[in-house]
Amino acid sequence: MNSQTLQDQSDRIIREVECRRLTGICRTTRYMMEKEGKFPARRKLGGRAVGWRLSEVSAWQKSCSKSA
Repeated sequence: MNSQTLQDQSDRIIREVECRRLTGICRTTRYMMEKEGKFPARRKLGGRAVGWRLSEVSAWQKSCSKSA
C-alpha cells in the first residue's frame, strides 16, 4: 500500500455503527461530547445520514490516550 492509499483510508467517512465500535461510546454520549467540543463533529451526508472522518476520530482517540 502506498502513502496515498493509506491517506485515502484514514480520510474515509465512517458511519454510526463503525464509530461506536471504534470508540466504545454510545451515540447519545458522543453527541453530548460533540456539543461540548470534546468529540469530532459529525458530517451531514444527506437526508438524515451523518458520518465522521476516520482521521478525526483516530486523532481524538490518540489525544485521549495521551491525556489518560
